Amino acid sequence: MTRLRLALPAAAIAALALAAVPAPPGAAAAPPAEFTPVTAAYDVPKGKVVEGQFLSYNDFHGAIDPPTGSGAVVNASGTSTPAGGVEYLATWLKRLRAEATAEGRSTITAGAGDLIGATPLVSAAFHDEPTIELMNEIGLQVSSVGNHEFDEGVAELIRIQRGGCHPVDGCQDGDGYRGAAFTYLAANTIDKQTGLPILPPIEIKYVRGVPVGFIGMTLEGTPSIVNPAGIQNVRFTDEVATANKWSKVLSAIGVKAQVLLLHEGGSQGSATPTPGVSDCTKFTGPIVGIVAGLRPEISIVISGHTHRFYTCKLPNSAGADTVVTSAGSNGQLVTDIDYSLDTRTGRFTGITARNVIVENGVPDGKGGWSRDASGAYLRNPDTVDAAAKKVADKYRTAVAPIANEIVGSISADIVRTATPAGESPLGDVIADAQLAYTRPAGAQIALMNPGGIRADLDADQSSGGEAYGQVTYGEAFTVQPFNNLVVTQTLTGAQLKNVLEQQFAGFAGQTTQRILQVSAGLTYTWSASAAPGSKVSNLALNGTPIDPATNYLVTTNDFLANGGDGFSNLTQGTGRVTAPGFDVDALVAHLATGPIAPGPANRITTTP
Repeated sequence: MTRLRLALPAAAIAALALAAVPAPPGAAAAPPAEFTPVTAAYDVPKGKVVEGQFLSYNDFHGAIDPPTGSGAVVNASGTSTPAGGVEYLATWLKRLRAEATAEGRSTITAGAGDLIGATPLVSAAFHDEPTIELMNEIGLQVSSVGNHEFDEGVAELIRIQRGGCHPVDGCQDGDGYRGAAFTYLAANTIDKQTGLPILPPIEIKYVRGVPVGFIGMTLEGTPSIVNPAGIQNVRFTDEVATANKWSKVLSAIGVKAQVLLLHEGGSQGSATPTPGVSDCTKFTGPIVGIVAGLRPEISIVISGHTHRFYTCKLPNSAGADTVVTSAGSNGQLVTDIDYSLDTRTGRFTGITARNVIVENGVPDGKGGWSRDASGAYLRNPDTVDAAAKKVADKYRTAVAPIANEIVGSISADIVRTATPAGESPLGDVIADAQLAYTRPAGAQIALMNPGGIRADLDADQSSGGEAYGQVTYGEAFTVQPFNNLVVTQTLTGAQLKNVLEQQFAGFAGQTTQRILQVSAGLTYTWSASAAPGSKVSNLALNGTPIDPATNYLVTTNDFLANGGDGFSNLTQGTGRVTAPGFDVDALVAHLATGPIAPGPANRITTTP
């Protein structure tokens, strides 16, 4: 079978109750709100007040289809609500906009990055053009870039914004590509040659004649988590300094109400946030320090990256409240931000923000959700937006023969959940797959970055009617969606050890602990208490200690080989050879020899 080539205010503004959102004809009544809003009040108005609404989401990651498995629900208020899917997201956006319009409020829809990248096959097979087409359809107007917008490099991001067929694969869907109708903002992505942002840094919208400024950027740490090959000609600047620079520009031209769209975030102390999350107790992450440095004109920060959902307040550089929000990921939530503006001062006088669940299931009448015989949630046809579904179905139909092809089998669920040592059963399997793929070229060891493993392999999950244990190409691609190349290079034993030492913060510039997944035969122990650079011991290959002076052929994906995830030591390899195809092809080839059992997750051990 021929496959597509993959590149592959005021305090007086009350919280809106979901039950009050008007439903289209025939639609089921909306459920009660499950999230308590956060409210911030500012100056007493000196002039007339106008009211508006921002609707926002982040980290969509091309989630055109409703999420499945454990990711199919949003957990809040002790209940699990099936959520997500672009045709449902479109419906909820339209409902919320309709309410605002009926009340005379202007509405603007904004994003906070990672709309594309790490996407399912239905989007990735067409270089994420389907996602952008759908973002246009559902009315997105402005978004920051995120780190995943750079997965295919700067030139590809600019094509995604401006349109035009892919330089290698053309326009695979046959109807051209017109680009994003919304504006991507990239204030802190600077072209090294011109010294200017590669895309607009700011955008100004008018709300009943009052200007509102948007500043958009990705996290400064983007270079360490995307393939360095695609971003060689740009640099990423500090979030606080960049935001304040453009805040001053906006203020100088009379724009006093400002919103930061920032692809960086935080998280709560609890792994499963409770409803509201409207206080920031135990709230941590880079966003806290960033907000603390922001000018007070930036009253709202729409954030992302951590895939957590929250609406809360954090103090800015003046000690005043900044409303900070995130809608989780995969289009399962929309943040509804209501605000008022003083027409005389141009400033926000009040802000209220809450997260709304993009409910897509059929209520069972008992406070739960209807399921089919397999346990899957039944989708509610009354909450489907026909226009969005038409676009999505075009691509679903085009990719179905590829996505549903059975490529191999597994004997049981293979999960990416790591042991205390940092190793996972699925990490083992992927490393083994890459070693098997390159063993004919002499490879002895394979290493895999855990962040590149995006989903579990579920034995009982059926996306195309396959039997228990059978794996489709679409499922394999969901696990490894980046289309990285598979490369083999020579490292000495000493260099290999230094690569493994660079898994830990404090050595060779590494700032975050990331445990690489290792192929069968490679074993070692690491100590949590040992000094950086001396944590790894008992390093052996097939029971024989690694000799610092001996050469070893080591396989990784090109993201790692180029120094991704902070592994600059991997760039010291020599004699690089690139295997045909992509990393997902290595996984598919391995699954074809199945049924493949979960990896033992016993190759890496740890001590205090």
